[in-house]
Amino acid sequence: MKHMKVGGLMTDDVVSAVPSASFREVAKLLAEHDISGVPVVDEDDRVVGVVSGSDLLARDELAAGDLMSMPAVTVHAEETVADAARLMVRRGVERLPVVDEEERLVGIVTRRDLLCVYLRPDAEIRRRIREAVLTDAMDLPGDAVDVHVLDGVVTLAGRVRRRSQVLMLVGLAERVDGVVAVVDRLSFQEDDARLTASTRASHDISW
Repeated sequence: MKHMKVGGLMTDDVVSAVPSASFREVAKLLAEHDISGVPVVDEDDRVVGVVSGSDLLARDELAAGDLMSMPAVTVHAEETVADAARLMVRRGVERLPVVDEEERLVGIVTRRDLLCVYLRPDAEIRRRIREAVLTDAMDLPGDAVDVHVLDGVVTLAGRVRRRSQVLMLVGLAERVDGVVAVVDRLSFQEDDARLTASTRASHDISW
């Protein structure tokens, strides 16, 4: 299943600092660009840390290399927006420097950027689940399962033939961009309980 990637949301014109940048230089960058933090990069543009406004408040008259939080929490452009959001919550950060395969800075993504994914209208989420999950991925009629969406919370109700279909339906619905949670009210006729990795891999949804 394909999802919105970090690279599609990131800002590629990134304000950054070098480890030798002074306290005042970093403070000026934050003020001039109205941002709350900057990645710190070495001579090869590799991210070595992050300096936030709270770091500046905690200490005075130090260089960026002494102020920065490290190791830097970064994300790759090919990672999904959902994974980036979970990483932000888990690590308690407001922004993630985006790096390439060689860990060089290529962009930055903030919580505000990620929020746009979760503002997808309920009607659009319902349509995507019916078309992309039920019809395209599961090869079921669009009305085979009742799909109700309220504030991003999806409720699936109805009866399908196999338990494995229930597991797949719930799993795929959870991964649709904009879905906050899935409530499973599905029932099944046969308890096969087998959903192989090869079956999962065969379903590819284009967003």
